[in-house]
Amino acid sequence: MTAMLEVTDLQVAYGKIEAVKKITFSVDEGQVVTLIGTNGAGKTTTLRTISGLLRPTGGSIRFQGKPIQTTPAHEIVSLGIAHSPEGRRIFPRLTVEENLLLGSFSRKDTANIKGDLQAAYDLFPILRERAKQPAGTFSGGEQQMLAMGRAMMCRPKLLMLDEPSMGLSPLMMKRIMSTVRTLREQGTTILLVEQNAQAALRLADKGYVLEVGSIVLQGTGQELLASDDVRKAYLGED
Repeated sequence: MTAMLEVTDLQVAYGKIEAVKKITFSVDEGQVVTLIGTNGAGKTTTLRTISGLLRPTGGSIRFQGKPIQTTPAHEIVSLGIAHSPEGRRIFPRLTVEENLLLGSFSRKDTANIKGDLQAAYDLFPILRERAKQPAGTFSGGEQQMLAMGRAMMCRPKLLMLDEPSMGLSPLMMKRIMSTVRTLREQGTTILLVEQNAQAALRLADKGYVLEVGSIVLQGTGQELLASDDVRKAYLGED
C-alpha cells in the first residue's frame, strides 16, 4: 500500500508544555487508522496540527509525498484533507443545507457540488428531510451526521474524524460507526480519533495508542484488541 499520510517525529507544544512528543505514524490509502488514548494524550492536538490549525515545533507531515507542516489550513483542505472536529462545530443559525455547502467552499468544480450534496443526503437521509431547518435545532447525533456530511462535501482524499461518538447514545454511536464503515467501503481513507476504543479498533486496519504525547503501542486493530495492556487500560477488562 501507498502511504497517503506520513507523520514523522512530530512535536507540538503549548508554550512550555509539550503536548506531542516525537510521534511517528502513517496512514495508507484506503485504510482506517485510529489513534486511541485517554484525555490529554495528544490525539486532538495531532489532528489539529495535521489540518494546519496548529504549527508543529518539530518533525514533519507529508501528504501524498509533499510536506505540509507549514501549509496554511485552507490550502490543506484544498489538497484533500477534511477535518470533522471534536464538538461538531456546526453553524447553528445556518440551515442544514447551508452548513453542508460551506464544506465545498474550496472547490473549483462547482458543477459537481450539487451531486455531492445529494450523496451527503443519501448517506444521512435525515439531513435531506430537514435541509431548511436551522442546524442548532438538531440533537447531538444529528449534528454529528451534519459535521461528517459537511466534511465529505470537499471530496476528501483523507477524512479525519475527532471523537465522532462523543456524548451520543449507544444506538446513535452504532449508527455513526456504521457510517464510518460505509465511507471506508466507498474508498475514503480515514484517520479516526475515538474515545470508544473497542468500536474504533474493530473498524481499524491499524491503531496507535497514545499516552501523554507519545505512542506506546501500535499494531493492527485486531492485535490491539487482543492486547492485555489495551484491554485493561482502554476496554475496561481485567
